[in-house]
Amino acid sequence: MENIIIHKAETRGNANHGWLNAYHSFSFATYYDSERIQFGALRVLNDDTIAAGMGFGTHPHDNMEIITIPLEGDLAHKDSMGNTEIIKHGDIQVMSAGTGIQHSEFNPNADKQTKLLQIWLFPNKRNVTPRYQQISLKTEDRHNKLQQVLSPNPDDAGVWIHQDAWFHMGNFDAGTTTEYSVKKEGNGLYAFILKGNVTINGQELNTRDAIGIKDFKTATITANTDAEFLLMEIPMQVNY
Repeated sequence: MENIIIHKAETRGNANHGWLNAYHSFSFATYYDSERIQFGALRVLNDDTIAAGMGFGTHPHDNMEIITIPLEGDLAHKDSMGNTEIIKHGDIQVMSAGTGIQHSEFNPNADKQTKLLQIWLFPNKRNVTPRYQQISLKTEDRHNKLQQVLSPNPDDAGVWIHQDAWFHMGNFDAGTTTEYSVKKEGNGLYAFILKGNVTINGQELNTRDAIGIKDFKTATITANTDAEFLLMEIPMQVNY
C-alpha cells in the first residue's frame, strides 16, 4: 500500500535574510523539524530567491550530490575545480562533492532577482572524485510530457549523479494527464509543484506544494490548470 506524505507550501521553513529569501522543504540551517529531516536520499530541497548582485560566498561541501535548477534569472558559479560558469533558466547543474569541493554562487545581475531550486541527495558511494556538469535543456521538450533531466547513467538524457535517482520536469496544459512508472524497485517519488494545480494519485496539490510517495509502482499525474512540476525518484534507503 502506498505511503503518502503531503508537504504544503506554507508548512516549509523560511529564512528571509533580505538578500536571500529561502524556503526549506527539509531541515536546513536554523530550520529544524524532526519529522522533516529527509525523504529517503533526498536531504535538501531549497527554493531560493537571491537579490540582485548578491549571493553565497565560498563555502565547502563533501559527500553530497548537489543539483541546481535555475527558475528565473542567472546564477554565477565558481568552484575549486576551476569551473567558472553562468547557469540560467533551462539549464541544470550538478556537482558531486565527493572528497570535498568549495564553491560560490552569485546573482551577477544588478537589476533583477534570481530564483532557483537547490537539491541535495546523499550519494551511493563516498569519497568519489569531485565532478561538475552543466547542460542546457530544451524546455519545449517538457510540454505536455515528462522530460528526463537527471539519471544515474552518463549515457542517458540529462545530467548524471552517483545515485539511483531519476528527475523529470513537466510543463503541462490544463487537462493533460500522464503516468510515471518507478524505474528501480523500492524507490520513492517526491513531486514538487512549481506552478499551478496538479492531482497526483488522487491528492490535489497547488503551487510549491509537494507530495512524497513510498512503495509505489505508478503515479498518475493530472494538470488541473496549466502547471509546471518536478518529479524526483530517489532511493528510500541510503547505502554507501
